[in-house]
Amino acid sequence: MDFRLTADQRALRDGTRELLAGRFGRDRLRAAVGAPALDRALWRELGEAGFFALRLPAAAGGVGLGLPEAVLVFEEAGRALLPGPLVACQVLAGVVDGVATGERIAGLCEAAAGPVLWEHPADCDELILLEGAAGEGEGGGPAPGGAFRAAASEVAAAPLASVDPLTPLARLTDFPRTAPLALDAPRLRREAALLTAAQQLGGAARTVEMAVAHARRREQFGVPIGSFQAVKHLCAQMLVRTEIARSAVYAASVTGDALEVAGAKLLADEAAVRNARDCLQVQGGMGFTWEADVHLHLKRAWLRAERWGPAREAEELLAEGLVTGAEAGPAAGAVE
Repeated sequence: MDFRLTADQRALRDGTRELLAGRFGRDRLRAAVGAPALDRALWRELGEAGFFALRLPAAAGGVGLGLPEAVLVFEEAGRALLPGPLVACQVLAGVVDGVATGERIAGLCEAAAGPVLWEHPADCDELILLEGAAGEGEGGGPAPGGAFRAAASEVAAAPLASVDPLTPLARLTDFPRTAPLALDAPRLRREAALLTAAQQLGGAARTVEMAVAHARRREQFGVPIGSFQAVKHLCAQMLVRTEIARSAVYAASVTGDALEVAGAKLLADEAAVRNARDCLQVQGGMGFTWEADVHLHLKRAWLRAERWGPAREAEELLAEGLVTGAEAGPAAGAVE
């Protein structure tokens, strides 16, 4: 079996990177820090490019691709620090009208553990709430609970300070449970966790590039600091973390297995957070300044690490799998 990217997959990855570099470059990124409201024109352009409809069948107006391709696209989004409820709109593209084309923005919240956090509340047109415990119920079926939808104007929420200046947050205080949705909640959670892991992978890869570029450029004692063994080791460790996470994320996108997704999220979170910290170390005091971009990667990594399968949940799930001898298989939600 050949796990190398196909020519079409490489073209998709490169095209996404080119699109984001042209429409959300560093100037736009820094402007968004001060004004985090989403650019609706950019959102519609992403919809026109198939960003949200990537996995919808062609008959439904989608591109007809799968999770492996979605992971490549979200890796590039994470690399560019593209803000917005991207994961929610990707997994809800076939559920909420207008989301696939970028005309409407949908949020997705999980009520399994409090507080219930809502990303970009001022920009969402609709909100979907998942209830019930994360994971699957007995016999591999959906966990007890359900899903409900409501217009954003019907939801009561209180503003919450966010560690990431590009991701405004609110805490749900009241949600009308009058419009139930028939959704496969366990599958939705797995896909959200995997796409979040892909974003973390993109951030981890980008901070490697930033650290290496600085180590080549910055000089001390008349030589680049990248020639110092301590800096070499930091950069090498960053690359190793990134490539281990990449293998796990790509593999989980092929199998769709719950345990592999949990492992991929755990590794990608670690790579994103630790790489951003090490990048700060390589850049010295400059890495902590507001004008540098490294702190934005660290703050985004912290936020994403707590979304859709934080470390404590992933570790418990993986430990349980080891104890019970759980194996990957179609019952775990393999990708078709």
